[in-house]
Amino acid sequence: MPMSPAKPARAPTPTSSPARLVVPGSRLAVLGAGRSGLAAARLARRLGAASVLLADAAGDTSTIGSLDSEGITARFELGPRGALSSADLDALDAVILSPGIDPALPLVAAAAACGLPILGELEFAWQQTDRPVVAVTGTNGKTTTTELIVRLLQHAGRRCRPAGNHGLPLSELLLDEIDGGGRDDVHVLEVSSFQLEAIHSFRPRVAVWLNFAADHLDRYPDLEAYRQAKARVFEFMQPEDTAVINAREPVPCGRAREVRFSLEPDVAPARWTWAAPHLCCRDRPRIALDHTRLRGRHNIDNLLAAAAAAEALLGDDAGFESAVIDYQPPPHRYEWVADIDGRSFINDSKATNLHALEAALLAGDEPVVLIAGGKDKQLDFSALTSLVAERCRAVVAIGEITPRLLAAWSPSLPCQPAADVAAAARQALAASAPGDRILFAPGTSSFDMFSGYAARGEAFRNAVQQLHPIT
Repeated sequence: MPMSPAKPARAPTPTSSPARLVVPGSRLAVLGAGRSGLAAARLARRLGAASVLLADAAGDTSTIGSLDSEGITARFELGPRGALSSADLDALDAVILSPGIDPALPLVAAAAACGLPILGELEFAWQQTDRPVVAVTGTNGKTTTTELIVRLLQHAGRRCRPAGNHGLPLSELLLDEIDGGGRDDVHVLEVSSFQLEAIHSFRPRVAVWLNFAADHLDRYPDLEAYRQAKARVFEFMQPEDTAVINAREPVPCGRAREVRFSLEPDVAPARWTWAAPHLCCRDRPRIALDHTRLRGRHNIDNLLAAAAAAEALLGDDAGFESAVIDYQPPPHRYEWVADIDGRSFINDSKATNLHALEAALLAGDEPVVLIAGGKDKQLDFSALTSLVAERCRAVVAIGEITPRLLAAWSPSLPCQPAADVAAAARQALAASAPGDRILFAPGTSSFDMFSGYAARGEAFRNAVQQLHPIT
């Protein structure tokens, strides 16, 4: 869908739960033709929707024929109101939004003005399942924590898969079940602020709040709007549900039962805590971190949260260590790439905001040569100047935000620009000393140079493999 040039005001947040969307016979429009939108459109048709219009400002026109054979009308075109006309809106019963579609867009506002229910893909799919949901949100660590929860539940005999913002969209998972893929016992969902903006009744059995920091300020008018969107994960929870919350970041969890986890129990007491080298539940050692492949303080937080969520659902933490002992974190998340001349190269391309960059800097004690930069998301990198000066020997800056990084940090330590990731790796090696950690943690998104953080991380891996020792 076309984005307006100026940042719009946020759409009003629903505060009450509407009647359940009745799919059989409904006439629906799905806005956004990405993976989530396609899955929602297909699920709606399979569940008996009378008509489904899949609309986007751009899309793969080669799919139109196959979509038409499934009874889905695809419309990939631009227009003054997006891809839908007034006549289209008048013929609809509801509108489903893909996560990438901003509810503040004029087209969505026009649909709401017609009295149409506006549901996100997450809300729509959740209304079609009767299974309990574990929902994981936070600025950073969602994917790792989601995968850890799946590991813990699977080890206890529960059938589940990572889904939502990571893995399969929930609509696609439900389609797979319809097609004979097997019925999950629990839905373990990574949920983003974009997905939570358009919920009306979404109620997790367990909701996990990992952390909160500045991000997505190119979508939200301010930090508080972003925080409120994420906090909606608790909005419809009841006293029999459990909110697992980072004790260092108190957040109102509504009516849900509260369970806290804490990396620093002396500062923030909690049920699940860290006492090196163990994760503890009520001061009893339960998981030895050095028996796992997880490293870094941020991953201790992720594992504490996962264990607390699994315990809330299972009622027992027996066997948790054996469940995660062989877990390999997802790629591009603080992963070791190579050792060259006594320097460790770490790929943390998934560090797409300041909080993730901060976590990466604090993950080890070695001096750092930092490679940072990418798309300018209007984040305030000067907020990390003291930490960067304390932890880093030098900085190599890449991408669109390079001038701002140099302005923020060069008065405090040596900083230099690089033309691309390959040049940055060479320059970082030259600026380092034996024992250093050369850390690729951009601190912002990749879309100025790459299709996503994974492509950026692969470019860094490839660049490191091409390096030659300098001694």
